[in-house]
Amino acid sequence: MPEGLVKPERKPKISASRKLMLKSLMVAKAKEELEQEILVKEEEKHRYLAERAPPLNMSGLSLGQLQDLCRELHAKIDVVDEERYDIEAKVMLNTREIKDLNIKVLDLRGKFKRPNLRRVRVSADAILRSLLGSKHKVSMDLRANLKSVKKEDTEKKRPVEDSDWRKNVEAMSGMEGRKKMFDAAKGPAQ
Repeated sequence: MPEGLVKPERKPKISASRKLMLKSLMVAKAKEELEQEILVKEEEKHRYLAERAPPLNMSGLSLGQLQDLCRELHAKIDVVDEERYDIEAKVMLNTREIKDLNIKVLDLRGKFKRPNLRRVRVSADAILRSLLGSKHKVSMDLRANLKSVKKEDTEKKRPVEDSDWRKNVEAMSGMEGRKKMFDAAKGPAQ
């Protein structure tokens, strides 16, 4: 950026005090709605309990009538427990079916969930140790195992007849060239 041009500072669209006021209003509204939701749930609970379990009138009942009332309540409790158990069994069965169907869908698609893999830095020695176990005793210093080659040796081994490669190809072509190669290979072995 050239020295003469100075980038003007961007002014925020909403001032900080306005932003703070809006945040506080949103929090107050959310708190109010939460309290309202709790009150609605409480009313629903009381209405359900009044419908399911009307208030007991035990005043002026004899011992026999109280015992009958207790038997009646125990019978109702047993019925409710059976219903609860049946509903729990249905829910468990449905969740198991949902899991099985999800597995079938994944199998049909051919896609499986792949776990997130972490990158781990492992040295070559550690990899060999894990693969070979206690047998691994050689260190992985690859430069030590290389053969050293001197430039002078390569120049001495080079034949002088490299002048025209076409002559060499023509000499080795056909049956005569193959016979020469065969005789050359056979000769030093004798």
